[in-house]
Amino acid sequence: MAIRVLKLVAGVGVAAAAGAGAAVAIRKTKKGAGDAAGHQQRSIKMQPLLDDAAEPAAPGTPEPPVRDAEAAPAAAAAVQQEPAAAAAASADAVADALKGNEKLFSEQELAIIRMLVEEGQAHLFAAWPAPGEADADKRRLLQQLVLLDANYHGGLAAYIHNAKQLLADSKEGRNAFDGYTPSVPEGERLDFGSGRFLQLEGQGLEAAGKAAFVLVAGGLGERLGYQGIKVALPCESASGRCFLQLYIESILALQDASGAAAEGRRLPLAIMTSDDTHGRTEALLKKHSNFGMEEGQVVLIKQEKVPCLIDNDAHLALDPSDAYAVQTKPHGHGDVHGLLHRSGLTQQWQQQGLQWVCFFQDTNALVFRALLAALGLSAANDYDMNSLAVPRKAKEAIGAITRLTKADGSGAMTVNVEYNQLDPLLRSTINKDGDVNDESGWSPFPGNINQLVLKLSSYVPQLAATGGNISEFVNPKYKDATKTAFKSSTRLECMMQDYPKALPADAKVGFTVVNQVWATYSPVKNSPADARAKAAEGNPTHSATTGEMDIYKANCEALMLMAGADVGSPQEGMYIGIPVEEWPRVVLSPSFAPCLAAVKDKVAQGSLLLAPKSVLLLEGRDISVKNLRVDGALVVRAVPGAKVVLDGLTVSNQGWSWTPIEKVDSPTLEEAIRGFRVIRNETLELVFDQPGDYIVPQPAAAAAAAAAADEAPAAEVPGDEAAAAATAAAAAVTAKAFEAVLAGGQA
Repeated sequence: MAIRVLKLVAGVGVAAAAGAGAAVAIRKTKKGAGDAAGHQQRSIKMQPLLDDAAEPAAPGTPEPPVRDAEAAPAAAAAVQQEPAAAAAASADAVADALKGNEKLFSEQELAIIRMLVEEGQAHLFAAWPAPGEADADKRRLLQQLVLLDANYHGGLAAYIHNAKQLLADSKEGRNAFDGYTPSVPEGERLDFGSGRFLQLEGQGLEAAGKAAFVLVAGGLGERLGYQGIKVALPCESASGRCFLQLYIESILALQDASGAAAEGRRLPLAIMTSDDTHGRTEALLKKHSNFGMEEGQVVLIKQEKVPCLIDNDAHLALDPSDAYAVQTKPHGHGDVHGLLHRSGLTQQWQQQGLQWVCFFQDTNALVFRALLAALGLSAANDYDMNSLAVPRKAKEAIGAITRLTKADGSGAMTVNVEYNQLDPLLRSTINKDGDVNDESGWSPFPGNINQLVLKLSSYVPQLAATGGNISEFVNPKYKDATKTAFKSSTRLECMMQDYPKALPADAKVGFTVVNQVWATYSPVKNSPADARAKAAEGNPTHSATTGEMDIYKANCEALMLMAGADVGSPQEGMYIGIPVEEWPRVVLSPSFAPCLAAVKDKVAQGSLLLAPKSVLLLEGRDISVKNLRVDGALVVRAVPGAKVVLDGLTVSNQGWSWTPIEKVDSPTLEEAIRGFRVIRNETLELVFDQPGDYIVPQPAAAAAAAAAADEAPAAEVPGDEAAAAATAAAAAVTAKAFEAVLAGGQA
């Protein structure tokens, strides 16, 4: 088992940042080898990312400045008129800033310092002592500045220039969308499990066989009150499957169900990490052998950070705890496009015959329940970009997918518009009432959730034209209404959903909404305290508690819609002050149900009955249900090739309890943020680890169970107790029959 790790190694210094080729280091770890001995390094030369491949103008994005090596002819002529004076002034400025420390640095490093001084950043060196004191720290700061310069398209000069412009716009309150008229974009709204949904899902399953997948996973779980990486969190407690495992198993299930595996094609997964998550994501994959993916099928691409800013003049911030380090923060998930381009992955995918790229976030366990329908719509409508979206209430604090057009018809684009920008834009253009609900009770503008489907044939050339650079924004928190001072440092950011801002006006950009939010979108991102506050306001809590419960709900609804299952009505529950709907704890593994149609195929109509709070875990692609009753806990696991039919099985046991955290000792952090501990009182677990055909219970066992039920003396055990006794007798006979099945290997 090995993981490919792609890390962009940028050139050093001004000259390198201005156009030298980048390289990709691919680290491979052999199965069973330790970190020291198992790593092999090789470099692949990539095409250089040139400054003249800058992104076309987009709302809210200033043009980057021309680098020193690319100065405009007029500026070059002016410099040539007084070269000696200009050089002397520059040298004097550097000397004044460094106070005799010049000899510590190379010419490349001095070029960086000179540029920074000219950009008003001399404060970075103002507190330096004389040569001989803290020289190693001074060099350390320069090494960081060199990397920051190389990692930003256009270098630090461009970053400072962009920051000054965006900060000025922010202070003046300029609207990035002035001059645009909004309208509802092209797209489709679907009901979960409807005929149209299933039709598009079928088309999407076919398209999935030629899709690549991108997981954006650069953030820690600090907002949740969790110290680890979010993709390592269990998405639900019944199976204990973590988010990364769920995602990988979902992709592998699509690889199998779409026919890609039969054709020898692997569906690739790229994971964008950060300094905070990279090492731990790599370790998680190694520990679990990539959760079943083959060597090289998972690729990590690491995002770098950008400098923080301390004021409207875009002065770079020194780290409050280290005078020899610039404070940095993530640049935003929009970097994923540039990373994919510079790593060469998108070009490789296209050469391999893939046609689509699907982007998803780190803690939405339900995304694959809707992704196929979105893929199907993209294929049917030939969309260059399709945003999987959710119904949105007017003025709800979520971005809106919006079509924007200038009065002259130019600059048309379909993009995400933040809710606080949409309402005033509507008021000033087409609707004096602003953002209001229509007759459906929802805003006509769907809510953005950053789950995207892009067409590779247009994505690859667009990345080549723009370098994958995405328009930026800045969001400073001001101390007061004068907007002259910040509460804390800020930085420039970019968002993955802003990719279409640079697309040509005739690009086809649409959306796919699944009307039932619970079926496709329940992210885990808020701490219990924040979740309680949102619940009090009547808003979705997006907590670990509801994220888990919504998985069970979505699976129960799928069983009801597709197979007419009887799962009862949900019960009201409350954990750590967060209200939930409690359904039977149903987990349908990706291999069992890669799509809704699979549920329909594998579970016979009216064949399944689940008592309240029962547990049912089905893990295996060849399990089918013809007649099953569960009052307790049933777990069925079957390896590929083990064809298991549950026909006439009745399970009655003590099951599992979701016990409030207040009633347990020493809860884990994962339990604390959910509000409960799962106590497994009693379980019937059927494990089929050898290929073969199995029927549970065997026909003879079923007849014996019925006879045992008939022999129960009704006079001695009246009413419901008689039924319970009969169920228990049947369960006992079933268990013996299953032991016989295991002993014989075949039904």
